[in-house]
Amino acid sequence: MHPDNPQPRAITQVVDLLKSGGLIAYPTDSCYALGAQLGNRDALDRIRAIRHLDDKHHFTLVCKDFAQLGQFVQIDNDVFRSIKAVTPGSYTFILPATKEVPKRLLHPKKKTVGVRIPDHKVVQALLAELGEPLLSSTLLLPDEEEPMTQGWEIKERLDHVVDAVIDSGDCGAEPTTVIDFSSGVAEVTRHGMGDPSRFE
Repeated sequence: MHPDNPQPRAITQVVDLLKSGGLIAYPTDSCYALGAQLGNRDALDRIRAIRHLDDKHHFTLVCKDFAQLGQFVQIDNDVFRSIKAVTPGSYTFILPATKEVPKRLLHPKKKTVGVRIPDHKVVQALLAELGEPLLSSTLLLPDEEEPMTQGWEIKERLDHVVDAVIDSGDCGAEPTTVIDFSSGVAEVTRHGMGDPSRFE
């Protein structure tokens, strides 16, 4: 798929696949991620199985814009300004979830969820066509230090467990920087692509 001008037909095909219960591997502005439709319980189980995740893992809702993000997390003015200053970009924010977020996506104790607005043309096109956030998780395999960055390699290794791999050339080689705002104060819980200095 073209990285700057993704073909509309290809985008529609991927969204149709997502709406029929599919699980995809797709590029972002940080690294590849696994993505599925928000209410897709089966895909959630598949992501957990592929990545060997427990129930304390924060899943991420990849959102098109602030209007979408605001439906799924509780956000006050100060936090809003902090997030607005660095989005779209390579950051994931942990925030208290609203009732719109399916329970099984929440951190069991904190009732929080991850959200991000990526700066990547292919993802933005997918989100525009889908009309809702993508349920997402970094494509970092168990026992590996680095996430995968090459579409052909992901297809070779994961073709039997995902329904499609979107290849639009190289993407970033690091996961997002994760900022936890669940206590109301910024706490950097993972250093990644985004510059964490403004939150430290």
